[in-house]
Amino acid sequence: MSVIEYQVTGMSCGHCEMSVREEVGKIGPVKHIDVSAATGKLVVTAEAPVDDAAVIAAVDEAGYQAVRVS
Repeated sequence: MSVIEYQVTGMSCGHCEMSVREEVGKIGPVKHIDVSAATGKLVVTAEAPVDDAAVIAAVDEAGYQAVRVS
């Protein structure tokens, strides 16, 4: 299992969280997504390593910016 944390900027509501969750959820090995507009944190749990560029691109597609924290 791989757990990766990102800081996301630009989110302000539940709809923002849903948009990020939807886009990141399209990435193959991702099994769980925890995202909070209040803290700006995105935690991705996957069965296999996930490419940071894919997660960052998915967040960008949702309309926000992300950087890996851990």
